[in-house]
Amino acid sequence: MPLSSDIQAFQAVLRESKTIVALAGAGLSAASGIPTFRGAGGFWRAHNVIELATPRAFRADPGRVWQFCHYRRELMKAAKPNRAHLALAMLSVPEHLQRIAPNAHFTLITQNIDGLSTRALQQLDQVVKAPVIEMHGRLMDTVCTVCGERRPNDDTPIFPALADTDSLFTDHGGARIPLEQLPRCSGSCGGLLRPGVVWFGEDVLHGERVDQLVGEADLILVVGTSSTVYPAAGYARRVFERGGTVVIFNAEPLNEDEADNEKEHRHFYFTGPCEETLPLALFGAELGTELGGT
Repeated sequence: MPLSSDIQAFQAVLRESKTIVALAGAGLSAASGIPTFRGAGGFWRAHNVIELATPRAFRADPGRVWQFCHYRRELMKAAKPNRAHLALAMLSVPEHLQRIAPNAHFTLITQNIDGLSTRALQQLDQVVKAPVIEMHGRLMDTVCTVCGERRPNDDTPIFPALADTDSLFTDHGGARIPLEQLPRCSGSCGGLLRPGVVWFGEDVLHGERVDQLVGEADLILVVGTSSTVYPAAGYARRVFERGGTVVIFNAEPLNEDEADNEKEHRHFYFTGPCEETLPLALFGAELGTELGGT
């Protein structure tokens, strides 16, 4: 089956779907002002990932890693959910989902750590039984390196020594912060706190649940991600190989060589900013233009 960008054909498949999973990546939040990791001007291109986003980096210089995360936390706190976040949030609300997929169950799995998908649900003033699965954690959480307790924390800054370090980090790579000034667990263990995200080399969160959901899905929406990093890279292929439908929403078009390869395990491919293409494809022109957000 050749790749298609036919919205009506996609919506016909959507109506017959029973178990829908969306896998979201950094492109979902690009319109909210969160830089993507690997795209043009991607965030990781300005910094050495191995020095900043691994357990080894945190052990070597936790203060520098916390400065990097503080800089990113401030970006994320200032951001707002965009139309693509809101469209996916609407799928999590039964009354909206039933309009376009009457017999379906939907789950959103995100690789993003910005919390914007959860905030989109809150913006819709909805409480759903199946919350967003944040497989890479959330930057607004902390995790104790001793007892493992995870807590939300959106303080600015998260500890006093981070105040006024933004320019130092962006211009000079960071300032040296003594270990005794770093945040500690409020429990009896007093352990050093780390950002509540999954770093390179660590296992994703909720991995067994994600595997189960992907294994049951007859339709997967891959939104704003190139799906080049495992385990996420294998999810679309697994759905395809089970006879399910794979739908891609990506800002970048496939080049000729990629298109030949991607036909092996994808059905629909919608090119353009996902905050434009996703609401339109899911809900049509009327709702697509009425959605709020950025």
